[in-house]
Amino acid sequence: AAGARAGRLSPDTLPQDVFSALSDPTRLRMLERLARRRTINAIWIAEKLPISRQAVAKHLAALRSAKLVSSERVGRETHYRLRPDPLDDAARWIQTVSAEWDHRLEALRRSLETRRGRSQ
Repeated sequence: AAGARAGRLSPDTLPQDVFSALSDPTRLRMLERLARRRTINAIWIAEKLPISRQAVAKHLAALRSAKLVSSERVGRETHYRLRPDPLDDAARWIQTVSAEWDHRLEALRRSLETRRGRSQ
């Protein structure tokens, strides 16, 4: 599986920045709005969410740090656009972890069946 070597996940494949950014409900709402629109600016976000422009800037900085949004200066405004690649990477990571656990649980099931067969 992608990101796994010999059944182990590499620390550099863990999308901590993405999960940290997604852990905040305000940032999730911002990403949802970005997903519905091509671009948005900080003023529009501040008008749509009950937070200050300073808080908007802080949240956008966290999303940029996680590479979930890109920004482009257009005149006096900065426009933000969703970058889906980090979300895709996080989804692949979740699938890798899920597959690893499926493998472990199947091995446990087989082991228990073997023990049960011996004890009968």
